[in-house]
Amino acid sequence: MNRITQHWRNTARPIGVFIVGIALSATLSVTIARADDQTFVVLYKGNTVPTDAAGAIQNAGGTLVYSYPQIGVVIAKSSAVSFASNVRSNQSIEGVAATNNFASRLRSVATQGSVTPPTNMLVNDSAEPLFQFQWNMRQIHVPEAHAITGGSPNVVVGDIDTGVDFTHPDLAANIDFTRSVSCIGGVPNQDPAAWNDDNGHGTHTAGIIAARANGIGVVGVAPNVKLAAIKAGDADEFFFPEAVVCAFVWAAEHGIAVTNNSYFADPWLFNCRNDAEQRAIWKAERRAIRYALANNVTVVSILHNQSDDLAHPQIDVSSPDFPPGSEQARAVTNACAVVPVEVPGVIGVSANGLFLDKAWYSNYGVGVTQVVAPGGDSFFQGGFLGGVLSTYPVALSGGFPYRFLEGTSMAAPHVSGVAALIISRFGPMAPGRLQALINRTADPMPCPDNPFRFPFAPRPSGDPQTCQGGKGDNSFYGHGQVNAFEAVR
Repeated sequence: MNRITQHWRNTARPIGVFIVGIALSATLSVTIARADDQTFVVLYKGNTVPTDAAGAIQNAGGTLVYSYPQIGVVIAKSSAVSFASNVRSNQSIEGVAATNNFASRLRSVATQGSVTPPTNMLVNDSAEPLFQFQWNMRQIHVPEAHAITGGSPNVVVGDIDTGVDFTHPDLAANIDFTRSVSCIGGVPNQDPAAWNDDNGHGTHTAGIIAARANGIGVVGVAPNVKLAAIKAGDADEFFFPEAVVCAFVWAAEHGIAVTNNSYFADPWLFNCRNDAEQRAIWKAERRAIRYALANNVTVVSILHNQSDDLAHPQIDVSSPDFPPGSEQARAVTNACAVVPVEVPGVIGVSANGLFLDKAWYSNYGVGVTQVVAPGGDSFFQGGFLGGVLSTYPVALSGGFPYRFLEGTSMAAPHVSGVAALIISRFGPMAPGRLQALINRTADPMPCPDNPFRFPFAPRPSGDPQTCQGGKGDNSFYGHGQVNAFEAVR
């Protein structure tokens, strides 16, 4: 494995973004946590939480922090060494896991108050000063879609990420404060200071979805829809399972139409059913995602950036990453799955660049990839300007709150934005129906002529990246590149 590929995988596993730079002018128990407390996800049988759960947790040596009876999950804290084994002895409990052992971290690598608009107000993209650099919007026919609809403020997209800068001039008018929340610690907190973006990643994905058409900077795919910031990544850039569970339950119960998920959920990159601790967290997260889907929340997810075939996994070289430095290689099979993208009903998005080739880093897989969208590829497709330009937190920007980033993290928000346009145009619809419409209106893309792509960037197993399938559905591009115009016309 060459050093470039190794460096990518070791530093960009969970979300995998390149900061290319810019050269432009329910049931809550209030407790005081001890320093040695650990957080646990407790999974009950039958998707319910018994009424005596708080007492049972206390008897086991812990404290109930928050309960999600909708999906049979409790968040607890304990400093007792025997807590997990004590809890497992309860016949009503299916599994328990300490979440501190299972966190995914965002890593980035440096390289080169408002008036509500009328529903479906049309958008003049060319009026945005930086639109000339938004090749990604032109590539998926967003300007043509905007001649039909710019989206409706009645549609809310939940960006499950590191938060959103609600002061950003291109985002402030579209933030829905009533539906924004921090889920850090597994406990919903609607204080804007709690869900403000202290990383940058969430603000960037939010801008791709719904940067306002206001003549200031850039424009998003659905510039008239509302954004709910759902913060699941903490200040240290870790996504813990309790935050992921909280985020999906919140979306399900607060009128969120679409969630964008530019991260992978815990425990590890590949979650294997034969490991009891991984299985408990995996099931808790899947229950939360399915609960959201059942409540008409369309879930869009990245495929991630390991240059790997998720339909034929062989080795996971990057998990777990908490505490830092604990990564280890292990063999994996199809008994192991990536969450949320491999949960049935989730729209999986791979990434391409401005030359329409799959981005070299993007994961792929038959049946996992639904569509492809621009994620950027500055190495081989366009250089400096081959990244995706979007919003960046004012406080972190150094005076210019826009950045080029790249990764599958940037691809998924395009699809989330298109999903919001579809709902704005045609009304609410079940996630399965919306997914079918996105797939059907995508521009089919065949496998490349050379079946063995990216010899410089093999899969983690050392095998070459290969494309399988036909023009209408293949491992690299799924049903094709998402097409905003065809989806709404």
